Amino acid sequence: MGVAIRTAGVEDRELVARLLDEAFQDDPVSGWIFPGAEDRRAHHPGLMAAFTDIVLEAGRVDLTEDGSACALWLPMPADGHDGDAEDDSPARIRQDVDPDNERIEAIARLTAAIHPSGRAHEYLWMIGVAPGRQGEGLGTALIESVLDRCDREGLPAYLEASSARSRKLYERLGFELAGPVLDLPEGGPTMWPMWREPHTAGTAS
Repeated sequence: MGVAIRTAGVEDRELVARLLDEAFQDDPVSGWIFPGAEDRRAHHPGLMAAFTDIVLEAGRVDLTEDGSACALWLPMPADGHDGDAEDDSPARIRQDVDPDNERIEAIARLTAAIHPSGRAHEYLWMIGVAPGRQGEGLGTALIESVLDRCDREGLPAYLEASSARSRKLYERLGFELAGPVLDLPEGGPTMWPMWREPHTAGTAS
C-alpha cells in the first residue's frame, strides 16, 4: 500500500517541529550541537521549530497523512544560496534558541560552506520519522515523491547525510558523494555531502 503524503501548512507547525525533535534527539549531529542530555531536551525543540519556520516560509514540508514522518525541502537557485559569510540567519537562530551555544551557528556555517552552487537544485534539509515508525519505508516514500518530480523537471537534488546508516539509504536512491566529507570539530561526527543527478528514462535508479 502506498504512503499518503501531503504538503504541510502553517497549521502543522507544532506537529512538524515536535516530530523533528523526537526523530533527531539521538542523531549524531544533534548530539554534537547539544552534547548534554538535559541541554538537548531544553533547547533542541526550539532549534527544530526554527528550522520548521524557515522551510514553511521558503520551501516545502512534505508530511505523511498520519503525521509520522516529514521531509523539509528548499529550492536552491543556480546563483548560490544563503550561506555566505554575511548571512546573519545562523546568528539569529542561535540568539533565538540558545545564545550561549556557538555550535548552533557553527553547524549552519559549516554546512553552507560545503553546499554546491552553480546549478539550481532541490535541497533536502531534513527528514524525520517518528522513532516508533522507523524502518517502515516512510522516509524513502517521502524522498522518492520529490525525486520523481526532480526527474521530470531535470533537477538535481542535494543533502548532507548525518550518519553512515542514512548515507546507505541515500546511495540506494541514487545519491553520490559530492566532495570531501565534513568532520565536525572537537571530535564531532562526520557529515557526507551527497548529490543526485536527475534520472531520465532508462537510467538506473
